[in-house]
Amino acid sequence: MKKSSGVEGIARIEIQKRIDLIQIIIYMGFPKILIESRPRGIEELQMNLQKEFNSVNRKLNIAITRIEKPYGNPNIRAEFIAGQLKNRVSFRKAMKKAIELTEQADTKGIQVQIAGRIDGKEIARVEWIREGRVPLQTIRAKIDYCSYTVRTIYGVLGIKIWIFIEGE
Repeated sequence: MKKSSGVEGIARIEIQKRIDLIQIIIYMGFPKILIESRPRGIEELQMNLQKEFNSVNRKLNIAITRIEKPYGNPNIRAEFIAGQLKNRVSFRKAMKKAIELTEQADTKGIQVQIAGRIDGKEIARVEWIREGRVPLQTIRAKIDYCSYTVRTIYGVLGIKIWIFIEGE
């Protein structure tokens, strides 16, 4: 389960610790969002992390890396759907738009599932849609998966996304 970080478009964060250096690599789909939204965002982030890691003799290095195909990343797709659901867009419309954007990233297939009190109905249910091929029964397939939780005014919804990526 991924919690919202306040900055949209973050796919993953890697932390590499060495004896004299802490390297933090932030993989983003749209790095301009972080730079334009907060002019001193990276400097503030570095100061907060320096306090958090509490290391005086270690140097802290933050690198922001752009993902080549951000629409093919399930974390970014889940954040997109969550934002749409918070804005009270129809869940079917949000799922179809996410699938359209993902198809532009040269993927073989995508499956999106939303569970909970969808559209404010009294009973919880599960709705899903699949486009293309998503083989979940084989180990050889390269599947990228994300589970995301979003709080709406009706309650908590769970979003799961499976993306079948072109094999390497």
